[in-house]
Amino acid sequence: MKKEVRIVQSLESHTLNAFSKNIELTKHQKTILARMTAFTRDHLNQDGHAVFVLMGDAGTGKSLILNQLFTDLAQTVDDAYFLVNHPELLKVYRELAGETPHMLKKYYQRPTSFINKVHKQGKTVNLTVIDEAHLLLSKPDHYNNYYGDNQLKDIINISKVTIVVFDPHQVLRTKSFWTKDRLLKLIEPYPHDFVHLKEQFRMQAGPKLMDWLDHFVDGDVIGPVPDEGGQYDFRVFADAEKLFQTIIKKNDRYGLSRMTSTSGYPSTLDGGKHLVNEGNFHLPWDQYNFTSTPWAEQPQTINEVGSIYTVQGFDLNYIGIIIGPPFYLTADHRLGVDPSKVTDVEIFKHRPDLQGKDFEASKEILLRNSLNVLLRRGIRGMYIHAHDPKLEAWLEKMAAD
Repeated sequence: MKKEVRIVQSLESHTLNAFSKNIELTKHQKTILARMTAFTRDHLNQDGHAVFVLMGDAGTGKSLILNQLFTDLAQTVDDAYFLVNHPELLKVYRELAGETPHMLKKYYQRPTSFINKVHKQGKTVNLTVIDEAHLLLSKPDHYNNYYGDNQLKDIINISKVTIVVFDPHQVLRTKSFWTKDRLLKLIEPYPHDFVHLKEQFRMQAGPKLMDWLDHFVDGDVIGPVPDEGGQYDFRVFADAEKLFQTIIKKNDRYGLSRMTSTSGYPSTLDGGKHLVNEGNFHLPWDQYNFTSTPWAEQPQTINEVGSIYTVQGFDLNYIGIIIGPPFYLTADHRLGVDPSKVTDVEIFKHRPDLQGKDFEASKEILLRNSLNVLLRRGIRGMYIHAHDPKLEAWLEKMAAD
């Protein structure tokens, strides 16, 4: 019994450990870290602005490299700041800073408050590193006190060197709408370097299942789920409540196991509890987190449904995913998307540079991205249930073949 308790304690701190400086990088990651460090030190001694982009899919170790880079450079570089437009991730980084010698929590900031403060002071800084840069605003957002046109451009122009971590498949809202081409066009005028990470480290799934997930999200024909010998626990549940009970058991044994869902169920920011109802399953959405502890590490959240806003960027040991009403099975057995069934009003904000067909196309991209974010969270296993009966039945059939 004591042995299992030690396992739970170890894995429940995994969210923090995943960004820790104590984790040994692979040879390839060390090479990239050295390249980023050399780029930074070289351009700190030059005039103008320079940009380094580290791109990669979820789970490829981008944040780990970035945190180790910043922890090293912040010891010797004055005016260095770490920016992340994700309140839950910011909590993790600030907690790490409190446990790391010579690191201060004030180094870690939200982009909007950082930009406004530096502009008000009329100054520039030496170094900014940006995690989850795909969450940066690319249009004004007066509700959140951002009055510029593009946060990344603003940050570059007030920094000697900017290091950017970016994944185009995790762009979730039109007000932060990015593509790889948009990013490259923005950094083109500046001295820059670019690296794309591809090796998966988070999920213990094999390459065939990872490839199946890619095709599933992209809208290709949904074929049989590959059998890779049980190294990854992937299951389809006809009953969402049975899925939830399985997640509870995994959480009791391993920790960091949670329910999540896509949009498509009522949710408003009025302080009330809004339920995700799916058959016999009835749980409220994640409640606003006023604490310094990330959502998934709070015990009571086993009885809540996480969203892309609470789990993006985090590891879970086991994840339960409800694929909601916006997703359905097409006549030719592909994953279809119906933006009219989205209940998250923040996703589709109109912007002048996205009109007509381009705006409609962006809606589908964002919804597929939102599902992709959930599908990349589970380290040991993933359990899914689809709201659309035809999609559910087809997934069950493909998982059984």
